[in-house]
Amino acid sequence: MASGSPPSLRRTLTLPAVTISGVGVILGAGIYALIGEAAMTAGNALWASFIMSALIASFTGLSYMELSSLFPEASAEFEYTRSSFGDLPAFVIGVMVILSGIVGASTVALGFAGYLNAATGVPMMAAALLLILGIMAVLLAGIKQSAAVAIVFTLIEAAGLVGIILIGLPYLGSVDYFEAPGGLSGIFVAAALIFFAYQGFEEIVKLSDETVEPEHTIPKALIFALIITIILYILVSLCIVSIGGWEAIAGSPNPFAEVAAGVFPGGYALFTVIALFATANTALLMLLASSRILYGMADRGRIPPVFGWVHPGRRTPWAAIALSCVASVL
Repeated sequence: MASGSPPSLRRTLTLPAVTISGVGVILGAGIYALIGEAAMTAGNALWASFIMSALIASFTGLSYMELSSLFPEASAEFEYTRSSFGDLPAFVIGVMVILSGIVGASTVALGFAGYLNAATGVPMMAAALLLILGIMAVLLAGIKQSAAVAIVFTLIEAAGLVGIILIGLPYLGSVDYFEAPGGLSGIFVAAALIFFAYQGFEEIVKLSDETVEPEHTIPKALIFALIITIILYILVSLCIVSIGGWEAIAGSPNPFAEVAAGVFPGGYALFTVIALFATANTALLMLLASSRILYGMADRGRIPPVFGWVHPGRRTPWAAIALSCVASVL
């Protein structure tokens, strides 16, 4: 940073950190909640729905990979649209992306609160508000601190999926993996629902201004994150239906916890705690991404420059973080 120039974001993130953050936001809360609903229509053919969704998500992911190598900037979708269609469409897209992250974080925070309320009785609204305020404190602390928290939380939620795979491995082959109560249409319906579980890879590109050599690192991290999550999802979908058939998890809001409860004592409590980490991590990464695109748009003069202000010591876009978190609370 040149003497006298305004502070900028610090480039500290490397390929492993960006990849793990990407895995964290993709895994998120979706897989922990949606797999029970998807099983109602896909049955034991759940794996086919995950493969279909993976193919669709991969096309979108490859597009983001290409665009992030051409425009390695935190403003991401705003910059992609501006370069092709001009300022007005870019502004609209940018605002929509920011709002989707803010509203998404609020929704996931309420999901976190639901799990916590069921386990401890803490009021849902209080739990959701405390989570978002805690996330704001982490984001304001710095990108290194935010990435460290995201990496730890990601390893915990990934360990939960690996745990389900290990539990289910001895049962592989015990069911008919082509049994689908809704037929082929049911598999397609489940695939459409499961696509939500693959969402999140687009958040990776918003770390460009804090990543070392983003034009090379971001595309690689994106494709690695997608590959890791696709493999985990397909293995989980095969293993969980093998344990007791699709009927055991159909419609369950917390299917992993229910399956684990039938296998070992304390399984339900353990996977409820893992779900808390998964939802908290998703909300963290959504607000991180929203604050960065907000900063990127301000830095390019498309919204008031106050949202481009960077803390001189922490090197975080504190005004953009504050707005994103306060809006999510509201």
